[in-house]
Amino acid sequence: MSKKNKKIDSIPNEFTSYEEAAEFWASHDTTDYPDAFEDVKVKSEFKERHFEIEVDEDVLKALRAEARKQGVSTSRLASEILRRQMSTAT
Repeated sequence: MSKKNKKIDSIPNEFTSYEEAAEFWASHDTTDYPDAFEDVKVKSEFKERHFEIEVDEDVLKALRAEARKQGVSTSRLASEILRRQMSTAT
């Protein structure tokens, strides 16, 4: 069936859940609905950079437990520990 003859379902006026919307768009092509979307100008800036490092599981568990105890995020505590360690190493 050519794109001209293709039957296109109408977009529901409202989805009852994110899952329902996801199911709809997983089985439909957004290019079939050019009038349903509008261009949006977006300005973004990076506030922080994130890096991934590997740590042993037991170290991560201990870090998470300590972060919980201090009421800070695991990332924040890891950064603080590394910062302190690096300042004493130089």
